[in-house]
Amino acid sequence: MMTFAEIDWNCWTPQERSVLCFIFRESEVLLILKKRGLGNGKINAPGGKIEPGESPVQAAIRETQEEVGLTPHDPRYSGELFFEFTDGFRIHCTVFRAEGCDGTAVETGEAVPIWTPLDAIPYEAMWADDLLWMPLLLERRPFRGYFVFEGDTMLGQRIELLP
Repeated sequence: MMTFAEIDWNCWTPQERSVLCFIFRESEVLLILKKRGLGNGKINAPGGKIEPGESPVQAAIRETQEEVGLTPHDPRYSGELFFEFTDGFRIHCTVFRAEGCDGTAVETGEAVPIWTPLDAIPYEAMWADDLLWMPLLLERRPFRGYFVFEGDTMLGQRIELLP
């Protein structure tokens, strides 16, 4: 098992590319309770795998539509997350922020939508890394985060602010 310090993030290659899309309205953000897959049972944002031939922003819109029935307004790049799991799984995630959406949030087989007050984000029910970078998302400060996990346990991390 490699430690965080031993990973050459400059040569690191993900096995999967994914997206997260946070939709904001007034003093709330749309979060979801994941019902299956990676992060099952955790609070997160709509998102998932980027399909072949799809741009990250297209994936953010599609995944949000599939998971909660909403179409985000003009998702904007907010940051990137790089995850190395001790079982060898590696995932790169592009994070988007949208100001508003069309449609009505609905529960699906993937997720339960939860409009959450910005001052009541349930970090204790989320991945451990969220507490480190989500405040930057809320402040509209672009970021890049690098994380090593063993299961649900974060073993190492580094956060960089982008210009």
